[in-house]
Amino acid sequence: MLILLAVIAAAVLYAIVLYNTLVKKRQMANEGWSGIDVQLKRRADLIPNLLESVKGYMSHEQDTLREVTELRTRAQAVPDDNVAERAKVENMLSGALGRLLAVAENYPDLKASQNFIDFQDALEDTENKLEMARRYYNGTVRELNVMIEQFPSNLIAGQFGFEKREYFEIEEATDREVPKVSFS
Repeated sequence: MLILLAVIAAAVLYAIVLYNTLVKKRQMANEGWSGIDVQLKRRADLIPNLLESVKGYMSHEQDTLREVTELRTRAQAVPDDNVAERAKVENMLSGALGRLLAVAENYPDLKASQNFIDFQDALEDTENKLEMARRYYNGTVRELNVMIEQFPSNLIAGQFGFEKREYFEIEEATDREVPKVSFS
């Protein structure tokens, strides 16, 4: 009888440890998403200032400016829990920002403007921080998803409603290409 009670106590203790580990992993994934969200918000806040600094120079590029503005608005409207849609729209916004910066190369006065240089540097810094936040988030999601699928933690995860998370991934094939650099 004592052995049976010890086995039951060990099983309950093990289930508690697994549950607490799953909770920890879920919280780390939430923290990771929060880091991405902070950087996306920072980038979204930079965009209007960047657009204002280039509007006077790029009067012929209104379509590019409009696209960046529309994608920024669209990205902010996506609910935080829809990672796949948010990643898709944010990747489209990254592409539009890249095109905007590429078009800016055609305007020597703009490239020499200190405001534009400052915003370009801030945007680059934000993109770097966003990349780090994505890596952290995807790592925590990987750990959580492994625990949710792995036996015996999958029994606890299923019992308590833990769900797999989606990765924040690049979906555009062109985003995987090496950028062309020109010093002409």
